Amino acid sequence: MKRQTALTVPLCFAKRYLLPALAALLLTTPPLTQAQPAPPASPASAVAVAPESAQQFTLANGLTLIVKPDRRAPTAVHMLWVRVGAMDEVDGASGVAHVLEHMMFKGTPKVPAGEFSRRVAALGGRDNAFTSRDYTGYYQMVPVQKLEDVMRLESDRFAHSQWPDAEFKKELEVVKEERRLRTEDNPQALMYEALNATVFVASPYRRPIVGWMSDLEALTPEDARAFYQRWYVPANAAVVVAGDVDVAQVRALADKYYGSLPTRAVPERKPRTEPVQSGLKRLAFKAPAEQANVVLAYKVPSLKWQVGSANDADTLALTVLAAVLDGYQGARLERSLTQGPDRVADSAGAYNGLWGRGPQLFMLTGVPTQGKTAEQVEQALRTQVQRIATEGITEAELARVKTQWVASEVYKLDSLFNQARELGTQWAQGLPTDAGDQLLQRLRAVTAEQVQQVARQYFGDDQLTVAHLLPQPLDKTRKPRTPPAGFRH
Repeated sequence: MKRQTALTVPLCFAKRYLLPALAALLLTTPPLTQAQPAPPASPASAVAVAPESAQQFTLANGLTLIVKPDRRAPTAVHMLWVRVGAMDEVDGASGVAHVLEHMMFKGTPKVPAGEFSRRVAALGGRDNAFTSRDYTGYYQMVPVQKLEDVMRLESDRFAHSQWPDAEFKKELEVVKEERRLRTEDNPQALMYEALNATVFVASPYRRPIVGWMSDLEALTPEDARAFYQRWYVPANAAVVVAGDVDVAQVRALADKYYGSLPTRAVPERKPRTEPVQSGLKRLAFKAPAEQANVVLAYKVPSLKWQVGSANDADTLALTVLAAVLDGYQGARLERSLTQGPDRVADSAGAYNGLWGRGPQLFMLTGVPTQGKTAEQVEQALRTQVQRIATEGITEAELARVKTQWVASEVYKLDSLFNQARELGTQWAQGLPTDAGDQLLQRLRAVTAEQVQQVARQYFGDDQLTVAHLLPQPLDKTRKPRTPPAGFRH
């Protein structure tokens, strides 16, 4: 059983977000994302048939159902989304959302521990799961005639997950080793973890998704069970199905397997509003590493999906700004910082958070080239934004970014998984099923003048946190850590 879990802010930003909605998913999930295989070839897949619009329903117990028919291949993706993630944890129990994701594979009264994925594989499918700051997701990719089987399995797991204490303690050791592999052995990941804890004061985004090691060592089976009972309720969940399906039949199956689950109230969420930053923050982070690293994190508004909102207009313009800086091969940061005899960086990137349940950041990153300093890279990144603030952008740059976004919308349709993931992410943010199409239209309406205005407005020092990774000598005698038995990523 292999699973992929989003644990850290993405460490590479260049050319990764031609579809802005997917970019937002990667930041708030940060996600370490998994490339999805193409669906199996079939005669149907050779026929160009446009997918139908997604339809959304609410079952009697409050669970949301979203169905998107796409008849190009006889396959289906079934996803269960729960609107709970690391941001819903409390201090002292960080990492419990991710640990619970692991425990959801440990059985029910009907399905023994470890049997879930074996049964999905026997159906000719594959399954996985992921945890982010904002949500947790579980999915199966199966031949369409096996959809009912996985709905039966997933609804049982959602409602009746259970495990013995010994199984929890065993799996907790796997999670701790996962933290060592993905974070503690990775200087960039450690720096980003420290950066988040420096940037945010009140927001729960300051805690790592995988959890602090001291919190993991103190977690108990009852912590995970309480989190499960509190948040895994129908009104806090959505089932997304995309593929060669009939909407009415999927709705009938959802009523059969999910609609009868007992309902409970969704717990009240406290606001935990991030206070206004009132001055530049700096982080000098030391870790064994081969190269320095520079990150500039600016606090920016998050998209609230209110047409006519000044903040929303700025958020969209910031997304375009990030794409102008780093949205295609040969964009401004690559051309100015990493090419030519005066280059200062081996790589450079820009990223705008766009949306999420918590506050968002606009990030500029760079890795100094040999002979150049972190301070030179920081100044070079600042200079590129200042040039746009002073001189603006060209219509050719704007047109190129928008053309790439339109193309990405077409490419997105090649993957059932990406279609389902986009719908689930939008649901988790409280957005409509056509949010992707609406977002594209709103981004295409952004003007060069709006991009120049946000470059002037949001890049002052008062909302900035700067992190420098200061390389320390590597231990040449240290052997690479090997994944433990049961490691699923």
